[in-house]
Amino acid sequence: MLLTLTDFNAADAENVRPALTACLAVPRWVDAILERRPYADVDALKAAADLPLTTDEIRQAMAAHPRIGEKPADGWARSEQSGVDNVDAFAAANAEYEAKFGHVYLVCASGRSGDELLKILRERLDNAPATELAVAGRELLKIAELRLAKAVTA
Repeated sequence: MLLTLTDFNAADAENVRPALTACLAVPRWVDAILERRPYADVDALKAAADLPLTTDEIRQAMAAHPRIGEKPADGWARSEQSGVDNVDAFAAANAEYEAKFGHVYLVCASGRSGDELLKILRERLDNAPATELAVAGRELLKIAELRLAKAVTA
């Protein structure tokens, strides 16, 4: 769903909730974005998206993301991961990452090459689990901001 900022500000909350949930599958985040309307401009909307997430919210939101290197059928993730072509290397790295941390590797992939994303994954394997979960949470917010800017235009 693509909306102008004017339409987003005026729309019934239930009509825009699915678009916001597609940006970040965290109900509290969606509610906060909706409650802060109207926004003066898209930059204000994107700034409102920078809402700290709880550990449970990070885990919940990660469950809605495909693995990097596994091409999703459609949606934003498909275009965000378009530079990933080293699928075999990612399969092995994803398995190692998930064995250590118990969740998928999550990174804001937009505009990055597959080699860069794989390098970041390998570097993040050195993180402690709590540190890595916090890093993943920050990456979720970056992804949400990018998706929000695609869903709502000036």
